[in-house]
Amino acid sequence: MSLLILGIESSCDETGVALVRCTDHAVPTLLAHALHSQIDMHQAYGGVVPELASRDHIRRVLPLAKEVLAEAQQTLADVDVVAYTRGPGLAGALLVGAGVACALGAALGKPVLGVHHLEGHLLSPFLSADPPEFPFVALLVSGGHTQLMRVDGVGRYEILGETIDDAAGEAFDKSAKLMGLGYPGGPALSRLAEQGSATAFKLPRPLLHSGDLDFSFAGLKTAVLTQAKKLGDELEARKADLAASTEAAIVDVLVKKTLAALKQTGLQRVVVAGGVGANRHLRAQLNAACEKNRVRVHYPELHLCTDNGAMIAMAAAMRLQAGQQQANTDYAFDVKPRWPLDAILAAA
Repeated sequence: MSLLILGIESSCDETGVALVRCTDHAVPTLLAHALHSQIDMHQAYGGVVPELASRDHIRRVLPLAKEVLAEAQQTLADVDVVAYTRGPGLAGALLVGAGVACALGAALGKPVLGVHHLEGHLLSPFLSADPPEFPFVALLVSGGHTQLMRVDGVGRYEILGETIDDAAGEAFDKSAKLMGLGYPGGPALSRLAEQGSATAFKLPRPLLHSGDLDFSFAGLKTAVLTQAKKLGDELEARKADLAASTEAAIVDVLVKKTLAALKQTGLQRVVVAGGVGANRHLRAQLNAACEKNRVRVHYPELHLCTDNGAMIAMAAAMRLQAGQQQANTDYAFDVKPRWPLDAILAAA
């Protein structure tokens, strides 16, 4: 089996298109990918404006597809399967990607396949120079999602713990907003944290000793707000310290819960995926802890941590390889703005 898969990602504020080659049981290979970020457009509003995001996806997706095909020296006629993000995400943005993918499939007479956005993140480390092997523990930290999972194979996922309120990414973004930092907040907070002291303020580590693998970051956000108010006029001078202390609290919880998941499962391999997985402090802390415990840790390449078409094409390729899903020529489509990862098999 040799398939050329075109992947389209449009779930939020990044338009991504990629080509992946899938052959038999080998790890699929990325031939080319292109990405357009809408960060500059949304900065004026302090967050993503769904209608603007959808309209921009419409403008970007086909030029990006042409760019990717040219880079890979392929044509649309060479594509065997068109994959797209079916959910979760912004409804209007998802509809753009799904509509374009199904229109391309119909025009080419090629099958299409809807992919779960979080599964794309989960499998994205297979695009790296050091791909993992099953089974492994996965720490998925993407936007509004923070989950620990046992992964035994493609489509074989057991959720060990998840956030019960704010996710890690939301804690970064909301804390950054409380400090008056720009959009996107998470990266801005992390950059500022490099200039501050992680021990300057004693902030809570919610659920750290709960005895389970669930997460909660809403209380940390409240503590950051309380501390910011307490500082008053001193906030500007102490902002870097507050950012560093906030980042340290989030990372501490993520690392210790991940180690607890490894101990509970008895596994010796961990995969970190999602946008927060690009955080340098998280990588340093987790690398040190895993080295001490003789655990292998895998990440996506830094440029593939955020939303991208490569992870969608890769997830589609791996699902097809594993026989978990079949591409189809029914070009009627729907999207799933809310779609729990543990419901993926029932909804496939």
